[in-house]
Amino acid sequence: MKTTLDLPDHLVRQAKQRALQQGRTLKEFVAEFIRQGLHGGTTVSVPSVSDGVMVDSAGLPVFRCEPASGRPRIDLATALQLEQQGLALEDLRRAGLSS
Repeated sequence: MKTTLDLPDHLVRQAKQRALQQGRTLKEFVAEFIRQGLHGGTTVSVPSVSDGVMVDSAGLPVFRCEPASGRPRIDLATALQLEQQGLALEDLRRAGLSS
């Protein structure tokens, strides 16, 4: 069944990020979240590993880099800047504007 919900932007972004981290679609993530809420259960994130990224038990990404991998280490400020750039590009793409 399809429905339309008017949710705060920050909640939708968080849900999309959590679904992406878990390798699930937003639809699957939200359905499971609602199902657990209706049954009185608690939401538990299942850790997953993909390309050096692991999701911890709180649903937050943990980036694992082997010292010999050649991948550069980045600080928190750089990571946040990259996230903001990615979100801005996604917004432009969804608005049909060139990036």
